[in-house]
Amino acid sequence: MTAPRTALLPRPRAAEVLRDPTGPRHPGATALRSLACGAAVAGPAITVATGYTPPPLIHFTVLANLLVAVAFVWSAVRSWRGAPPLPPYLTGGMLLLAAITALMHHLVLVNYPETPAPGTGWPLAATLLLHTVTPLAVATDWLLLTAPRTLRLAHIPLWLTAPAAYLGLVLTRGALLSPGSPTRYPYPFLDVDTYGYAGTLTQALALGLLFTALASLITAVDHIRPNVAGWIQHRGNRISPPAAGGLK
Repeated sequence: MTAPRTALLPRPRAAEVLRDPTGPRHPGATALRSLACGAAVAGPAITVATGYTPPPLIHFTVLANLLVAVAFVWSAVRSWRGAPPLPPYLTGGMLLLAAITALMHHLVLVNYPETPAPGTGWPLAATLLLHTVTPLAVATDWLLLTAPRTLRLAHIPLWLTAPAAYLGLVLTRGALLSPGSPTRYPYPFLDVDTYGYAGTLTQALALGLLFTALASLITAVDHIRPNVAGWIQHRGNRISPPAAGGLK
């Protein structure tokens, strides 16, 4: 015989089984990521407004800063809501874009005579924001607010899709513009008029290998760096006041 229906326990509802995905808010992380987002937006905005390097939107630096801004506004909202952080393949990809932007400018582009001087005032502010402030903010967020040992070598092909897509965009745009057009190719090492397609693709391949090595270095450093984020979270939990109703 079966037990009467009144004796059976009711099935638990989904809300009673699933845990609340949200956790405590992190106002400090939200503030830092909001500032990083502001810097990533301000650089392209000043560049477009002043137009000191026309046309600005085709430059890798500007597009990379805009991608960083989108990722960091999303990350700031998640920190404020207490939601889980962005997945490692996104934070690692943003870090690689920021590193490429800073290193290419400070180590490569400054040595080309075609690179315009930043001057003073707003152009100088845009240059500092695009190539120095935003990359440092991204690196600081990665070092202080993300867990170590989460990046994988399998993430690197995904990270490299952004530079590869940019190369395709530059070559397609250059082929559509008439020869001799100003700023047909935004960077001297991608100038097909000077090096031809074979020379340009060879230099792009060399840069791709360097970017792969840089991504591998970032991944290796991620596996040996200290867990600063865990220490900050542990300290914050230790000094936080007890929850309401915890004491009788």
